[in-house]
Amino acid sequence: MSEIMRPLTFAQLMEQMLGEYNKQKSIFGIREEKFYRNLSDNRIRLFGEEIDSPIGPAAGPNSQLTQNIVAAYLAGSRFIELKTVQTMDGEELRNCVPRPCINAEDECYNVEWSTELTVQQAFDEYVKAWIILHVLGKEYNLGDHVLFNMSVGYSYDGIKSKKIDDYIEGLKDAKNTPIWQECMTWLKENSPRFTNFTIADIDDISSKVSTSITLSTLHGCPADEIEKIADYLLTEKKIHTYIKCNPTLLGYEKARSIMDEMGYGYVSFDDHHFLEDLQFVDAVAMIKRLRTTAADLKLAFGVKITNTFPVDIKREELPGEEMYMSGRSLFPLSVNVAYQLSKEFDGDLPISYSGGIDRFNISDVLRTGIRPVTMATTILKPGGYERMKQLAQIAEHQIDTNINIIDVTYLEQLALGIDSISRHKKGYRAVSGRKTDIPLDLTDCAMAPCKDSGCPIHQQIPAYLEQVSQKNYAKAFEIIANDNVLPSVTGTICDHQCQNKCTRLDYEDPLQIRNAKKASSLLAQKKYIDEILVSDLKSDAKVVIIGAGPAGLAAATYLRRNGVDVTVKETRNKALGIVSHVIPAFRISDAEVELDAKLAAAVGVTIEYGASADYDVKELKKQYDYVIIATGAWKQGRSSLQVDGKRVIDALDFLEASKKSNLTLELGTRVGIIGGGDVAMDCARAAARNKNVEEATIVYRRTKEFMPAQQEEIELAEEDGVLFKELLSPKAIHGDSLVCNQMLLGNYDASGRRGIVATEDTIVLQFDTVISAVGATVDTAAFAQNNIKLDDRGHVVVNYACETSIADVYVAGDCKAGPKTVVKAMADAKMIANNILVKLGLSNDFKVYEMEGCRAELVEKKGVLTAKEDSVTAAASDASRCLSCSKVCEICTDVCPNRANVTIDLGQEFATDAAHHLSQQYQVIHIDAMCNECGNCGIFCPSKGNPYQDKLTLFASEEDMIDSENKGFLPLGEDNFKVRLDGQSIIDYKLGSNLIPAEIESIIAKVVTDYAYLTR
Repeated sequence: MSEIMRPLTFAQLMEQMLGEYNKQKSIFGIREEKFYRNLSDNRIRLFGEEIDSPIGPAAGPNSQLTQNIVAAYLAGSRFIELKTVQTMDGEELRNCVPRPCINAEDECYNVEWSTELTVQQAFDEYVKAWIILHVLGKEYNLGDHVLFNMSVGYSYDGIKSKKIDDYIEGLKDAKNTPIWQECMTWLKENSPRFTNFTIADIDDISSKVSTSITLSTLHGCPADEIEKIADYLLTEKKIHTYIKCNPTLLGYEKARSIMDEMGYGYVSFDDHHFLEDLQFVDAVAMIKRLRTTAADLKLAFGVKITNTFPVDIKREELPGEEMYMSGRSLFPLSVNVAYQLSKEFDGDLPISYSGGIDRFNISDVLRTGIRPVTMATTILKPGGYERMKQLAQIAEHQIDTNINIIDVTYLEQLALGIDSISRHKKGYRAVSGRKTDIPLDLTDCAMAPCKDSGCPIHQQIPAYLEQVSQKNYAKAFEIIANDNVLPSVTGTICDHQCQNKCTRLDYEDPLQIRNAKKASSLLAQKKYIDEILVSDLKSDAKVVIIGAGPAGLAAATYLRRNGVDVTVKETRNKALGIVSHVIPAFRISDAEVELDAKLAAAVGVTIEYGASADYDVKELKKQYDYVIIATGAWKQGRSSLQVDGKRVIDALDFLEASKKSNLTLELGTRVGIIGGGDVAMDCARAAARNKNVEEATIVYRRTKEFMPAQQEEIELAEEDGVLFKELLSPKAIHGDSLVCNQMLLGNYDASGRRGIVATEDTIVLQFDTVISAVGATVDTAAFAQNNIKLDDRGHVVVNYACETSIADVYVAGDCKAGPKTVVKAMADAKMIANNILVKLGLSNDFKVYEMEGCRAELVEKKGVLTAKEDSVTAAASDASRCLSCSKVCEICTDVCPNRANVTIDLGQEFATDAAHHLSQQYQVIHIDAMCNECGNCGIFCPSKGNPYQDKLTLFASEEDMIDSENKGFLPLGEDNFKVRLDGQSIIDYKLGSNLIPAEIESIIAKVVTDYAYLTR
């Protein structure tokens, strides 16, 4: 089956590592430049051993297979928590784990708990890994000061069983085990293949693989059972012992309070685990007794903080009913457990820490004296194992061998001040996932989601960010203006969905793309405008555009610069519609708006202001060949609010009046705003600035978490002192009283929002003025009068090019289907302009700009976390964080713990040879035998696919190929293969027989020639 992992033999592992390093200068995808070396010689002592770094993978998916441990080691791990073993193993356990089993999209969830291998297989994996690390340490001068820590569970009887006892004793000394002998034999026979690793070094490898153990207990394990196991490990097994503690030690009320305070109120759990788990007072008493026992035996004893946290599955994050939470949401719980126990023991309790560690908090944790520190979630995210080098470098310079006690005071500050650490608050990440609707292709899958999905006009974002990073603003602006004819406006108020698709969102902070555009506009737009030459007319055709808002002005600019005669008719006295007349000046200035109007004028667009609001399409068609209607959405939104003696101001009317009056409207002292979108935030912020207003209050029927407004707009409103009244649904106004139904949050719907349920309770709020911001609508009367077809929702019926039921008549922007965004209006305009140009037989002037950076420069950024720089003046520095995903994606290879997704370099000849139908030099294939279908690659792949199911798969056996539905191939030797490309039929295939597409043969041929080490 696809989820069955087939461990590599020691010989296969060595052949793959040597082959890959010789060919690619990488090992299991970790590039040589990402290998970690402790250059300071700072080390710590733990369990009587010296290690180069106090960090490593937590017991979990990143320490299950040999290659996982090797990858972690190469990138900087020197403390390896081996994945937990228990008596239930192999197929029995695998059948209990639903698939997918990991979801690390933001905070991490999983539904797996111990190794899916048999205990014997796990033992063999760990021995192989131990030996390989010592080989690599010598061969590549990486150091071999590394420590393996066993993890066992979950019951006294299970741990005493022969299966687990053999495992423990074998790792204590593996010298006489078959796997040890197998590895030693291979090394001795192949020692000439190494440069620095010698025959003498073979005998220097200690057979004592692990002399320490962490006891992992299931939730609900009784206190006396835990103590009995720990006592047994100390007294009978004579092994250094730590006990894994659960976050439930905090108690239900404390844990619930922390989660709510940090914005994780949606994470569901009740008190049953808290009641059934080890209680804090019992834990303290038990730890004291076990410390005495350990001291008498001269063994180390401590605690591991913390286990993952069991929560309910409510939003279909994973299959099943309960899952285990880790990552940034676990940090506040874990650090509080660490503080409570450290306080109880005056800092004199060794703590091994895990729980939401990343590049931004590891220094704080190490500063307390806590060590070692392990992690899982951060290395399950893009960048993967290579994130560990940065962590190891940070940790290396914080190693202090004199620290033997925990700084309780500093730990207290960290724990009690957790609510001030914004990165661990849910709201810090404004959006959840980056998945797009773009299919995952079998080949050529690298894309820039910011451009290909996030931006409606497909601006060449990586290309212009590259220029901004070099402070070449003129070139950057040229690239921007190629696709974006409203750069000043969108550089200021665009909703920047591109940033919500940025890969950096899964690192730390999305690139501040809008700031880069704004900086380019500020520094280069005026000169660009001055140098524009008006295009000659290339056709006798004429176009009329009704409305000079964003859609109308954009369409006019695109068409005129491509040589088409355009007339724009606008009823008002200024262009750019709502942007000019409604959006408050504190969000965008008149000068910024006028700059884009000047850009349109420079290319030759002329606007007839004061035109009649009435238009007749038939009459226009007598004079013009094409008609574009871009009249916006100015009609008052629908509201069920009952009004009795009180005037409710419509949002657009209010904003326009407020702007005209320069914020001097008479609104009274208390203003209520109904709604939760961006317009509501504008209204609230504008109201708060009008004279005499003391309170501006948003009234919304859900909670702030589910408001449709952008997170940054909500935060700006909060900074302006706007109040928020949540879970209130306005029903009626009587005088100054706004009557609201009290609401409750209901279940989650398919969109990820929670429904609402009305209660019988009402709340009355007092306001002098109420502003209704429930959404503007389109006045469709003109469409009806002109016989333009509408659908049953009152929206204009259009084709892919925004063409209406009347040939050569188009609609663009908000009037098409209601209020959207400036950039979506521009997308309509671009589509229409292109369609008209095609009809006229004219080419367009949209260019494709190639990026200049080389692959080596781009891959160096992978795995390195760097905080955003918010200001426009720091745009160049922030832009340098761009990962250039259209050239180097490979996220699925980063995030796979098992290294089951591999990048294949086809060479320049394949990427440029049209006969092979490939546009990208680097392709990804999937290695079936290494995959357990955890699903992590599917979470982070920006496409809507799952690489472990959708990428071309290399199979290890015909049995596995038959049991899978993946498209893929099985090498049979001598250029013969089994191949399946339709998901069903398996055919016999010989290279060169032309029975499969050329691009697929190119990949298969490259695998067998340059990547034969992958074929086992």
